[in-house]
Amino acid sequence: MGIFIGLAVLFCLVMSLKILIKAVQKGTFLSFETVCVIGFVYISFLIGFAMLYLLLHEYDIIVLMENGSSLQGTYFEKLETCLYFSAVTLFSVGYGDITPVGIGRWLALIEAFLGYILPTTVVARTVIGMDKGE
Repeated sequence: MGIFIGLAVLFCLVMSLKILIKAVQKGTFLSFETVCVIGFVYISFLIGFAMLYLLLHEYDIIVLMENGSSLQGTYFEKLETCLYFSAVTLFSVGYGDITPVGIGRWLALIEAFLGYILPTTVVARTVIGMDKGE
């Protein structure tokens, strides 16, 4: 069951990226609609990666460590920690209070890359659009 949930989350992440690419290809890039799409793509990445971290942790695959030990607490405390780690990874370089391990390092690497590439595409597309007079 966990594999199907994981695949569904990955599908949602890919579809979010596809929607962003369509928004970037539109003529007027800085419209209200496009800014909303970018915001929703960020939110879907944040929640999607948090769900992947939590799903792996629930199947006893340690991907995050807090203060040198595996995540502790109730399901909702783990969810909160995964959401926090996902947000910090997506929007910055992290604080170091929660550390990815094993496959979690690769997930965090992909999430950080997406977090860095999204603003770059916005700026690049805006500059290209201004240069072409769109």
